[in-house]
Amino acid sequence: ENDMSNVIYTKDQIKEIIPHREPMLMIDEVTEMIPGKSITARFHLRPELDFFRGHFPEAPVMPGVLTVESMAQASDVLLLSCERYAKTIPYFIGIDSVRFRKKIEPNDTIEIKSVIENEIEDRATVTCYVEVWNGEALATTGKVTLAMR
Repeated sequence: ENDMSNVIYTKDQIKEIIPHREPMLMIDEVTEMIPGKSITARFHLRPELDFFRGHFPEAPVMPGVLTVESMAQASDVLLLSCERYAKTIPYFIGIDSVRFRKKIEPNDTIEIKSVIENEIEDRATVTCYVEVWNGEALATTGKVTLAMR
């Protein structure tokens, strides 16, 4: 895998690529990217994140819908890094085959691996297959479809 470019984006660099901001920014850094193909991003689940206060106070866990949001955002960075989609807004138009296998709790760091699976260029829509890893465990899998507008 010689074409593996170890481009590392910080949170500030991610904010230059995608429009998301706190409290809805769900990735902290990008550790690997093959432009136009795949990306690996990380999100550190800081215990003070607001959603933990209510989901659930006695047993805090990252909401599944926010895990899916992190899957989309990693995919967004991958897509908006492509010249044809730079400076567009990525709208969620589909979520498919998502399965939650392991909890994501405060102080966990998840690794989000997204691969472009299908692209309809004349419609500017892209489907990515995404895996979320929590340490050695596969926490979540699924597909996200985005429309670049």
